[in-house]
Amino acid sequence: MQRRARDLGIRIGLGTPGALNAITDVPGIRVGHHTLNADLPNGNAIRSGVTIIEPREGPARLSPCFAGVHVLNGNGDATGLEWIRESGLLTTPIAFTNTHSVGVVRDTLIAIERAALPETDAVYWTMPVVMETFDGLLNDINGFHVKPEHVQAAVADTKGGAVTEGCVGGGTGMICHEFKGGIGTASRVLPAESGGWTVGAIVQANHGMRNSLMVEGYPVGRYLNTEKIPSPFATDALPHPGMGSIVVTIATNAPLLPHQCTRLAQRASIGIARTGGGTEDSSGDIFLAFSTGNTGLPVADYGRKGDFTTPLQMVNNDHLSPLLQAAAEAVEEAIVNVLLAAHSVTGHRGHKAEGLSATQLLEALTEVGWKAR
Repeated sequence: MQRRARDLGIRIGLGTPGALNAITDVPGIRVGHHTLNADLPNGNAIRSGVTIIEPREGPARLSPCFAGVHVLNGNGDATGLEWIRESGLLTTPIAFTNTHSVGVVRDTLIAIERAALPETDAVYWTMPVVMETFDGLLNDINGFHVKPEHVQAAVADTKGGAVTEGCVGGGTGMICHEFKGGIGTASRVLPAESGGWTVGAIVQANHGMRNSLMVEGYPVGRYLNTEKIPSPFATDALPHPGMGSIVVTIATNAPLLPHQCTRLAQRASIGIARTGGGTEDSSGDIFLAFSTGNTGLPVADYGRKGDFTTPLQMVNNDHLSPLLQAAAEAVEEAIVNVLLAAHSVTGHRGHKAEGLSATQLLEALTEVGWKAR
């Protein structure tokens, strides 16, 4: 049975997780995966996939959310972010995949939306949000193995409830702090006196160096050295450690305006830093945050203009700090959950990324003076 950080007595931060300790603790959010695992006759291997995050039930363009974006380090790419920066609105699902599959995922999400609309629907463009990290060590990334049917399968898989973590969906071929990486999630629920709202995060972690890894503030990476657990980057001819990226989506049901969503997205940087990441030149660290707290925003349709004004709510800045803290903690814990969920994988051309077991992590924590809380 998969053990997460909380199961091991690891208590990250001061906040309280939601019932699922996942982004799906935010009501209405659904997550789906499609995973590709295959060994090809020519010796290449496919270790990739697609992960989809649906912000609300029903088509996103018919029920937009306020959203904001932050880039900690731009050695990566994502589609659909410029219009979010300009308009403050998220009108599509969010997808995670590998670097060279961004185009097919984007195009397929457009096709899925178009196919679901009646012929009488007005003309409106679609710019889906697709975020990427590079899985080219474990995956035959230049084989372009992610196809439209795989995106369709990930969309069909979206649901509420527990979220599968680790070597799944877009995270199938990813590496984190020189261990096997992938998908991870966590959440925080604010106490009633702080608003009672929920903040959830989901990450695709493919970043970081072994010796910088920290868990609950303890430098476990120095103990979990490459003599004890081999690094997938051990050969000089391979890319250097830390050359990957991390992408993050944060969601909340607190009624935030777009600029406040941007502030929430910025706090992903803190969660990454607390685990020892965020300092590599070659890492693409791109974050998106959205709020479901305001409903009834005008639909994304040029033929169906809304009223001149829309009544809105916002969290006053005096009460924003608990949400910012929750976002940082959820991202930090999601990264630790990635490491515990991901199993060892041998992939493209025999390259192998070792999983980090619960026993290994607890031994390292004990070695550096940690005590379970």
